[in-house]
Amino acid sequence: MNETEQLLEQVTERVRDSVRDHGKPLPVPLGAGEGDRAAHRLGFALPPLLAALYTRVGDGGFGPEYGLLPLRQAMAEYEAGRASDWGWPEGVLPIADLGCGMYACVDCRSESAGVLLFEPNPGDPGLAWYHLSPSLGHWLRDWLDGTGWFREEEEWGEEEMEQGLWAEFSSRM
Repeated sequence: MNETEQLLEQVTERVRDSVRDHGKPLPVPLGAGEGDRAAHRLGFALPPLLAALYTRVGDGGFGPEYGLLPLRQAMAEYEAGRASDWGWPEGVLPIADLGCGMYACVDCRSESAGVLLFEPNPGDPGLAWYHLSPSLGHWLRDWLDGTGWFREEEEWGEEEMEQGLWAEFSSRM
C-alpha cells in the first residue's frame, strides 16, 4: 500500500470515528464523473489526493476546523473569489472553511498541491494570502496527528505562530 492509500485509510477511519462519536452522518462520496465535470467547469484538474477525498471518503463535512467544503461549494467560492478584488490566484481552490472568512485553499496547479491560507480580515488583498502547508498530504497528516495550525492555541510555541506571506513562497512552489 502506498503513502496516499495509507493517508486515505487514516482519513476514512478518522471520519468513521467522528460519525460514531458525534452521530453526524458520513458524507456521501461523489460519483465517478464528478471530478471530471468539476475540472471542466474550473479549467483545471483537482489534485489526485483531493479528488480521492471527494470520491472515496465523502463530499465534504470532515477535516480541520469546519471541514472540507462540498465540491460544489468549493467551486462556487472559487468563482466568487476570482470575480472579487482579492487577487484570487488562478487554480487555487478553497477546500476548507476555517471561520471568520478564512479558507484553506489548494494550489491545484502546483505539483505538490500546496495549501494556502486566505485571510481577508486585515482588509488588504496584498496581505490576504499565506503559505500554510507544503502539500495537501502534509496538511491532512497534520490534522490527523494534531500538529497543524488549527490545533488549540495553547498548544503552540510562539515561533510556530509565524506564517510567511504566500508571495514569499509562491516563487518556490
